[in-house]
Parts: sequence; structure tokens; C-alpha cells
Amino acid sequence: MSPEAELRAAIAGCRTCAAHLPHGVRPVTGFSATARLLIIGQAPGSKVHASGIPWDDASGDRLREWTGLTKQQMYDPAQVALVPMGFCYPGKASGGDKPPRRECAPQWHHRILDLLPEDRLTLLVGTYAQGHYLPGARRLSMTERVRRYREFLPHFFPLPHPAWRSTIWMRQNPWFEAEVLPELREAIGRHI
Repeated sequence: MSPEAELRAAIAGCRTCAAHLPHGVRPVTGFSATARLLIIGQAPGSKVHASGIPWDDASGDRLREWTGLTKQQMYDPAQVALVPMGFCYPGKASGGDKPPRRECAPQWHHRILDLLPEDRLTLLVGTYAQGHYLPGARRLSMTERVRRYREFLPHFFPLPHPAWRSTIWMRQNPWFEAEVLPELREAIGRHI
């Protein structure tokens, strides 16, 4: 078994957070050693938990719209690695889902990242991914991190989470669609 296949099997068998997951364990991720685009989001929602397919919901539709990726491209692990901060659905909280479990990223991310090409672009989707991978920018709001995305290139590209609330955020921040999305698509084009 290849190291990549061994890692996939280990993640699929992970039960670290089982006692804290009211809907059960179902790690949802996808990657291969050739993926030069890495998308790090929060954690699967209930629809993704049910299907087992990352970004298989309205947020995924919006993210594909922002990135210009087709479903075929997004779900081709040879091109795109889909690695959330928490691999399993954490359950509901008031106002949305619970945060990703804190155990996942320290346990698995470094092992996945070690497999991926070094010349990759990482999309940091939402505040949890940005807080983890841009610790020096934690004092900035999510809006400021996205507005100042050029400071994090060529390795990282911060984005808001594409949940339904992002529609309101985009109306309040028209520069995102006008300025950021064209550059995002161009950066992705250099890695796909």
C-alpha cells in the first residue's frame, strides 16, 4: 500500500473525536500527491456528512462559482485536495454548526501537506482555516484578511466561508467580486 493510500485508510478509520460527534464519525476529505490546489474549509455540514462528498451543498456551489472550478475539476483529487479543519460533522449549535473539532488539524494536516507538492496554492476558506494557517494575521478581521490577500500570496489565498450569509457580506463588500475573484481565478489557473 502506498503512503498516500495508508494515510487515506488511517483517516477513514480515525475515531479520535467519536465521543464528541452526535451524528457519528464520517471523515470527509480528498487528496492526492499531485494536487497543486488545496482547499481548507471548516468542517462538513449535515448534507456533506450524509453524502460523504466534500462541498456537496449550497456552500460548495458558491465556492465553485467563486473559483471558476467545475465539479469535475474540484472532485479530481489529482488536481484539488479538499481538506477541512475538522473532517467530521460536528453537529448543530445555535446560529449554525458547531466549530470544527480541534483534534483533526494537528493530527492529520501535516501528514497530508507533506504528501502535496510544495508549489501549491492553498485557499483558506473561513476564519478557522485562516486562524490556523495565518497566525500572524489573527488580529485582522476576516474581511481585512480577504481584502489584503496579496500579502499572503503566493502560498495562501484567504476567502470568506461561502455559506448563505456570504451573500450579505458580498453586498457590503463589492470589491470582493470586482477585484478579488478575478485574481483568485487567475491564481487557481496557474495551479490547475
